[in-house]
This record gives sequence, structure tokens and C-alpha cells, in this order.
Amino acid sequence: MTQKLVIGILANVDAGKTTLSESLLYLSGKIGKMGRVDNQDAYLDTDALEKARGITIFSKQAVFNILSTQITLLDTPGHVDFSMEMERTLQVLDYAILVISGADGVQSHTKTLWRLLKMYQIPIFIFINKMDQMGTDKDKLMKSIKSQLSDRCVSFEKDSGNDFYEEVAMCGEALLEDYLENGDIHIEQIKKAIKARRVFPCFFGSALKLEGVEYFMEKLIQYALIPSYPESFGARVFKITRDEQGNRLTHMKLTGGKLKVRDILSGDGWEEKINQIRIYSGKNFEAVGEISAGTVCAVTGLAQTIPGEGLGIEQNFSKPILEPVLFYQIKLPEGYSPREVMPKLKEIEEENPELHIVWDETLQEIQAQIMGEVQIEILQSLIKDRFNLDVSFDDGRIVYKETITNTVEGVGHFEPLRHYAEVHLLLEPGERGSGLQFATNCSEDLLSRNWQRLVLTHLEEKVHKGVLTGSAITDMKITLVSGRAHNKHTEGGDFREATYRAVRQGLKEANSILLEPYYSFQLEVPREMVGRAMMDIEKMYGTSEILQADDEMTTLVGSAPVVTMRNYQKELMSYTKGFGRLFCTLKGYEPCHNAEEVIGQIGYDSEADVENPTGSIFCSHGAGFYVRWDEVKEYMHLESYLKPKRDEFKEDFQTKTSSDSQWISLEEIDQILGQTVSNQGKKSVWKKTKSSVERYYESMSSRSEDKPKSKESKLGTYLLVDGYNIIHAWPELKSLAEDNMDSARVKLLDILSNYKATKKCEVIVVFDAYRVKGHVEEMMDYHNIHVVFTKEAQTADQYIEKFSYDHSKKYHIIVATSDGLQQIIVRGAGSSLLSASELKLEIENTNKTYIQSYLNSQPGNHNRLADAITQEEKAQIEAFKKPSNHNK
Repeated sequence: MTQKLVIGILANVDAGKTTLSESLLYLSGKIGKMGRVDNQDAYLDTDALEKARGITIFSKQAVFNILSTQITLLDTPGHVDFSMEMERTLQVLDYAILVISGADGVQSHTKTLWRLLKMYQIPIFIFINKMDQMGTDKDKLMKSIKSQLSDRCVSFEKDSGNDFYEEVAMCGEALLEDYLENGDIHIEQIKKAIKARRVFPCFFGSALKLEGVEYFMEKLIQYALIPSYPESFGARVFKITRDEQGNRLTHMKLTGGKLKVRDILSGDGWEEKINQIRIYSGKNFEAVGEISAGTVCAVTGLAQTIPGEGLGIEQNFSKPILEPVLFYQIKLPEGYSPREVMPKLKEIEEENPELHIVWDETLQEIQAQIMGEVQIEILQSLIKDRFNLDVSFDDGRIVYKETITNTVEGVGHFEPLRHYAEVHLLLEPGERGSGLQFATNCSEDLLSRNWQRLVLTHLEEKVHKGVLTGSAITDMKITLVSGRAHNKHTEGGDFREATYRAVRQGLKEANSILLEPYYSFQLEVPREMVGRAMMDIEKMYGTSEILQADDEMTTLVGSAPVVTMRNYQKELMSYTKGFGRLFCTLKGYEPCHNAEEVIGQIGYDSEADVENPTGSIFCSHGAGFYVRWDEVKEYMHLESYLKPKRDEFKEDFQTKTSSDSQWISLEEIDQILGQTVSNQGKKSVWKKTKSSVERYYESMSSRSEDKPKSKESKLGTYLLVDGYNIIHAWPELKSLAEDNMDSARVKLLDILSNYKATKKCEVIVVFDAYRVKGHVEEMMDYHNIHVVFTKEAQTADQYIEKFSYDHSKKYHIIVATSDGLQQIIVRGAGSSLLSASELKLEIENTNKTYIQSYLNSQPGNHNRLADAITQEEKAQIEAFKKPSNHNK
């Protein structure tokens, strides 16, 4: 069986990457003559744009054999502007060949490639090219590579002998043990170390003159481990293209099982059939009926695949690390409308997802995110060739981003009539460059798993705008911590609205900062111009240091904002008379050096952005009303995740109820909610008269048995307790329930039974049993209270709602629950309400009152020993207590 390896070849521009590819193909017998970039006949640079430019723009593949191993070589672009085309291929590589120019050494972009390969955990073989040029020094190059890339880079020019084994042995404990025991290192150990990225073999040569290339090929096969694959089907999509006939091609690597023509593949919401399987090599391809794992191919018939998608057993890839930092307006020729052109541009975006081609409704323009001027020229040529459109671009603007510096809880609520969803999100700042991370830490008792997954989907599906400039947010972790749905009225779109609003509300509450992109640079200038260069960098709000210097040239390295360094190349060439060289790569995003100025120039108004609202929608008396972001937490149905500790809450409650300014009653809440529809935007101050606990207590204590009842008076009082809601709301019961729910239920019933003994009301505790198949409604007595287990498909909420509706005219109904939605329903039915915390405090206060009342009711002269003895016995005791009696 043929062994298969997928190897990518990467390099900084002009390092000789394409020339090395040609020499590998020639020495393997794949081609009879080496092509050259300057002759426009390179085997893998097949596109007209690549030939005209003399650079690799699109990744290509070639298939050839070295001995019994089939190599799929993926040649990637070296120019910085096309780095994302290169990054997409990393997802499917077994090994990478990193080409370094012996004349130039390690460049800034070389370090970027090294970091990417580390992030994707790809083992590396290093080929130092152009060693035929004057001034190249192997020892000096190896020293530079070790210091700038890794000290585990080892020359494999002579892969035997004590010096070689000693250097390899220093790269890992297992290697050192093998060397100390045997005096050498077994080749299998070295192969495993290379695969695990503990050793990076280095080779020297000249690809143009075929020097050292054949030896490199031999050692590449000798030290590479052939991967094994599972039998289950899996594939990774890394690229979308179109052939000359316009057929859509999905490029993928099979990572498990087999794939045949006519097989049906499925992804996120789609299912399609494979029409053709192509194995490309250069511009030509071979159509095959079946392929096995380890093969890189292109298939037709799939219309909905996207780069980065995993099929079968494969998961979707993480988002690319590199991204454009400039966005440009695409100007259309006269007579063309955006509506007509956008579908064509979206076809190009499908092949290059990093372009992010969008229609900006506010500015009424088409925008694209682009890496640099070279990519603009290529994009213009591509649009002209494919659609015969002559588009132009403006001067471009910086792509800013936003993040936060503190932790906040963002809340969103969406409740127009017959809709309902509430979402609570924890927004936490992340490390710089970490991007966005999403997680859930929400109990399924609050929000079922399918709704939680939907919230995460909505978090991931959209680019969320910041509130400073409307730029995309980054570098934070967003965790779903709480949420609520309605059994009847919640739809998927409700959670989309609530989720988006929760993000925006949290951002408004947080301390947001503006980020801008920074370049890492390597600047080479004549020695006498170092002072000028360092002063320029300081003026550009950058930092620099001297990397190396000799009699002629000095090399500076550092970083600076993209916006200040963007056009520095032209200035450098001017004052150095063409001798200066600047290499820039994207470092990432850092705090903006002139944030206030940028925010003022952009002039973004987060409150005026109707497509990204910061407030929420609530419902009162059948109508929805809007609540501003800074007032919305007062209206939420669920408790805050970042609420104070329970004992702090008790102290706060006791302080409030003992002061002249007390909490508002539920009736007054209803009045305010009723008035809100016509008085939106005015914040209500919910402080007044007596608390709901006191009002409830008075309503029961004021009833008199011997008082004649009027026609309108009610017959009695029922306290309905939502059992599981209270259990999960009281910390002592919640912790008990985690170990044993039965114990928690009995504990609650005992507490309520004791409470019932001091109050003239009927207590009904309702527990959900709607998930128990075939269960019928069950009622039983527990001491002096009633317990209800609901029937199948009936929740405790529904039972309480029905009971309140049926009996509220005849009896005083008081419902104990912290369910926000249930609170609205029972108030609408004319019932009173106790939250979980209020019920707890009411029970505690009642117990204290009852005990004190009992003690006060007892006679003043309590039974004492002195009252039960005679006067003579008392005299004897007193005599014994005197000290003189003890000493006798």
C-alpha cells in the first residue's frame, strides 16, 4: 500500500520557495525540465496573474513519488498580502518545509510563519537556500536561526557522530536518556521527536543549482512518520475555487475512511452529492472514482461548503489567526448598482473569506477588508477577468477593534406579545490576541440544553459591534450564565434578539477601550542613518531596538501602529537612497495610541444604531415597551448572576424594612408597568410604603374569625409554593439537592409545615413531574400541608397559574416563586406574590416572633430549686457556702 504524506512549503517572499518546489519535482522525475519564476514557466505558478507578477498568489498542489512514498506538495504564497491563503493550507499539512534565504537570514515574516506553525502544531523541516551566494556563512546562520526561532533547530548535514547526537540529545529527556544509555540515538526516537516538534532538522543548499536538494529529499523521507487514519469518514475543507468552466471546486483533505463519486456528504444544514473527484497536480487533474484517507483532492457538486469546515468526524477549524487590518471602499463603474454587483463580489469572497465584502447601509458603500496594495491590484484584475468590471478602490482606512477591561454581566430580554426570551451573559476581558471565546455555565434547570446551544450559536454567528466606534469586539470571553424561556411562546428568533441585546447591554456597562493593529518590523538602514530611523519610529508611536550592526548596515526590530507606519516604505527609500529595507508583518492589536481622536472622527452613536440595540423589550398589559440599557436590570425576571452574597442581601433587606423609606408594593409595580407604555424613557424609583412581606403578613393577621364577612370578602388564604424553584433559590437547600433531591424536598416540607403551624392559611407545595411518562396528578398531605406532584406534560408553573385563575376571586392566593415570568402571570390573575428570598425572610421572622411570643406568655415566676425547699434547708445551704465551713 502506498504511503502518503502531505507537505506544505512556506517562505518569506524571494527566499526561493518556488525554485525549491521545481527542484523537488525535477529530481523526483515529475517534470523533465525545471521551470523558473522569471521565465514564467514554473510548474505550480499557473495563473496569468502569478506569471505576470512573478509571485505565488494562490496555493497549488503537485503529486509526486519519492521511493515508495506519495508526496502531495502544497505550494503557498510567500507575499504578506496573501498570508491568509497560506494559512488555510496549514490545516491539512502533515509536515512543513520552511525555506530561509541564506543571503537574508531570518526575516520578520519568517517569524510570523514560525508562530503560525507553532499554533497549528505542525512539525518543520528547514531548508536554508541560496547558499551559493557570496557572504553566506553556515555557522552564523545556524546561530541566528537558533536565537530567533528555536534552540532546538539542529543541522542535519551530518546526521551521525558524537557532535550530532549530543546536539539532538539536548532537545529532550527521552533523547538524552537514549544517548547516555547507547552512545547514539535510535532513528525512531529522532523521528518521534521531529513529529512532536522537539527537534527541527536544518539542511543547506541551493535550489537553483540543485545543490543539497537530493540529500534533503532523502532525509525528509527517512525522518518523516507516515500518519495513520481512522476508518470512519472525515475530511477538512481548506479552499474553494472555480475552474475555467465556472465549476465550483471544494478542496479538501480526507482524514478518515474513503470517498467515492456519488457519495452524499452533509454539513451544517446541507446535504449534497459528490459529482466528481479530481486529483490536481499543477494546472492538470486526474478524475478518479474513489480516494482513501491522506489524499488531497478537489470535488464538484458541493455548493455550500466553506473553507475551514470539517466533514464527517472532523470538527470545524478555528478561525484564521491572520486577518486584514485595512478596509477599502470598492467603487463601481458608472451604470452599475450595488444590488447588481454584490452577488458577483460575494462569489469572490467565497474563495477568499478574509475579504469580508459587505454593503455598509450607513455610508452607502461596498467595503472589503484587504491586506495591502498588492492584493488590491490582484483583486482588480480578478474582477476584470471574471466579470469584465473595472472597479477602483479608495485610499483605505484602518480596521479598529474594541475590547473591555473589566468583568460585567450583560442582560437581554425580548418579550413582545406572544414572544419570550431572557439571556444573562458574563463578559470577561481576555488576553491580548485571544479573540472571542464562548462558553456556558448555566444550569439546565434554568434553561434547557437546546436553548443554551442556540444562544451559543447566536453568539458565534455574528460580528458583534463595540459601543465606542461600532468596530468588532475581540479579546474577551462571553459565558452564558442564566436564561429563561416560555413553554408556549418562545421561538428561536427570540433568543437571537435577547442574546444580541445582552452583548450590547454588557458592553455599554463595561469599560471599553479601542484597539488598533500594530506591525512588527525589521528595518535595515545604513549605519550613519540609525539615529534618523529611530527618531522616525518614535514619532510613529513605535518602539525599536538594535538587533545587529556591522560596519555598513544596522538592523532595527520593533513594533508600531499600522496607521503611522503604513507609508513609511516610500520615505525610507527616499532618505536612504534606496539602500534601506523594511519588512513588516502584522503583530496584532494593541490599545490605540490616539483613541479619543479616532472615536471623535468616527462619531459612532451606539444608541442611534437601530440594527444593534442596547436596550430590551418587555411586555405589560399585552403591549411591548422598550427599556434603556441603563434601566433594564431593574426589569429583569431572573436574578443577577453577579448578585451580592445572601447574608449581605439579608442585612440590606433588614435595613430597608426598618427605615422610613421602604420597598415598593407589588400593586404599585403593576401601576408603574401600566404607565410605562405611555411614559417610556422615564426611570421609575421603586421605593415606597410597605414591603410585600409586611403587606402579606398584615393581610392574614387582619382577618378575624368572629368578624362578619361581607359579600366581597374572601373565604381564606392559600400559599402556593413552587417547590423546585424555592429549593434552587435557597443556598442550604440547593447544596442539599446536589447530593440528594429527596432530602431537599423533605427539608423544605418540614420548614413549611412548621411555618403553617403559626399561620392561618393553607399551604400547597407544587413539584414538577411533567417529565415522568404517564404520571397522573398526585396530591397528598404532609403533616399539616398539602403536596402536589403535577401530571405528565404539566409544569408547576402551569398548575399554579390555573389554580390562581380558578380561585383568586374566592380566596386570597399568595404565590411563592422567583420565576420572573410566573410573577407576571400570577399578578395578572389577581394573586399576591412572594419571591424566594422574601418567603425565607418571612419564615425566619415568623419563627422569631412565635418563639418570643411564647416566652412572653409564660408566668413571670419560673420554677426554681429555691422555691421547692424548706427554710431550714435553705439555712443549711447558706451555711455550707461560707468559706469558714470549707476550711474546717
